[in-house]
Amino acid sequence: MFERTFFASWGDIDFNSHMGNTAYLNKAADMRMMFFSANGFTMDAFVREKLGPVIMKDEIEYYKEIKLLEEFNLTISLKAISDDGSKYILQNDFYLTNGKSAAKVTSTGGWFDLSARKLTQPPKDLLEALFTLPKADSFHILQPSVRLD
Repeated sequence: MFERTFFASWGDIDFNSHMGNTAYLNKAADMRMMFFSANGFTMDAFVREKLGPVIMKDEIEYYKEIKLLEEFNLTISLKAISDDGSKYILQNDFYLTNGKSAAKVTSTGGWFDLSARKLTQPPKDLLEALFTLPKADSFHILQPSVRLD
């Protein structure tokens, strides 16, 4: 399992005194990049490959509030992937330190060829890294008819 501990910082808090929606998306993006970096895909590696992860859709589900300076744990799992690996769905689960689920972010994305400006297949070692992620309960293979571009 790939898990990290975060805390809700001043800039994450909205008028309702809890973590705002964009903070969840930012933490999910940070977690993705931490996972890729831990598996050899640093920003420098992505630049060399002329490749970047691109997110076309995010969905957030809220269960419990996260308040200022509260610590929480964040996990990442693979919810779906296309046969060629060019498209994926990642799931981030936010947990309070007492183990209760606080939120879930589901992100639909793909691999963006920075030269051709279109979706592409990832390098073999990046695809292998994705498959090291735990599979979400609803893991499935994306059907070829699913268009993300």
